Amino acid sequence: MELRLPELPFPLRSYGPDGNWSYEDGTLTGWAGPRQDRFVPPTGDSLEPASDAPRLLGAAPEGDFQLIARVTVGFEAAFDAGVLYLHVGDREWAKLCFERSPDEPTICTVVTRGHSDDANAFVVAGRSVWLRISRTGAAFAFHASTDGTTWTFIRIFTLGDEKTAGAALVGFLAQSPVGEGCVVTYDHIEYRPTWPDGLRDGS
Repeated sequence: MELRLPELPFPLRSYGPDGNWSYEDGTLTGWAGPRQDRFVPPTGDSLEPASDAPRLLGAAPEGDFQLIARVTVGFEAAFDAGVLYLHVGDREWAKLCFERSPDEPTICTVVTRGHSDDANAFVVAGRSVWLRISRTGAAFAFHASTDGTTWTFIRIFTLGDEKTAGAALVGFLAQSPVGEGCVVTYDHIEYRPTWPDGLRDGS
């Protein structure tokens, strides 16, 4: 399936399991099914397949950008999450997650280069938070915000080279790795053709 959101200058296409993606009145909704995730355990065999979860992705225009959304998760089980996701290859991708990890809503990140890493940032009160992915050249940055105005720096990293990073797919993912599924909504969606003014100054 393909969706066109008025906030984004590129169409979105579904990948992986069916996420029942829908868009209405500025809100994108997706569903993760039971035990759906996107992760390659760092302790696992290098040839094992990556697990999968519903993704809705598109190719951002060339150059710098920021993708922003407020993410609300219907947490039911540990590790249920709403995610901003970027993909440059079968084993090169990253997640900025609002996740129940495992008992409290938490900002978490995963960067996969063959295998996935996994790191928690900070706990969030409530079921909603703003997330932001930014790109410049081959570099990506993750930020989160509790009010959509002041941003907390989470991580900066590279994936692939400048050519593959420039062709990255970006968008949305829902997951429920150990649960029976969860619903995720994304609103206040925004695209900016710029890199943030500063990574650590709240801008």
